Amino acid sequence: MDQTIHPRLTLLSHPLVQHKLTIMRRRETPTGEFRALAREISMLMAYELTRDLPVEAVPIDTPLEPMMAPTIAGKKLCIVSILRAGDGIASGMLDLVPSARVGHVGLYRDPVTQRPVEYYLKLPDDVAERLVIVVDPMLATGHSAAAALSRLRAAGCANLRFACLLAAPEGLAVLAQAHPDVPVFTCAVDRALDEHAYIRPGLGDAGDRLFGTK
Repeated sequence: MDQTIHPRLTLLSHPLVQHKLTIMRRRETPTGEFRALAREISMLMAYELTRDLPVEAVPIDTPLEPMMAPTIAGKKLCIVSILRAGDGIASGMLDLVPSARVGHVGLYRDPVTQRPVEYYLKLPDDVAERLVIVVDPMLATGHSAAAALSRLRAAGCANLRFACLLAAPEGLAVLAQAHPDVPVFTCAVDRALDEHAYIRPGLGDAGDRLFGTK
């Protein structure tokens, strides 16, 4: 992956991820299957996103003898969903890390300025002490992701990561400018945005396809 697009970009190229993403892209894939695939890919993404979590040895008893066994050290991570489509990614990650805390950031695009406006924020009280993974299926213009990350920095969060199914070069450029130190994980970098800020070739409107609203 060309790191000039973003200095901390990771492309998740696992064959299972790519296969499932291809099915999601297909126009004829129905809502239920689309939602299930998003959940499955998100679980696989969470595996990669958490591979460097710190561990510590703790004493346990197996059925045969005592031992020192590894367990995740410190506070569990927090998954922050950018509403509404981010919930389709957060649910799959929670299947793998059910003890994770969950936060939500609600943003909408102002029709005049085209900039994100926050309408909802709910975070764990101790979010600043946790690894925070911000999730949204699509990184298109990048403005909502950048705004969400800025809001979390304002809440004291220093250990941040961003995860999406698809990214456009334009969105990656915005994040590289606004938050160059935040690692970005995606399953594909598509060609470009069209005049309506849709990712091409993309997969359509992820929120509508997740929730069957169109």
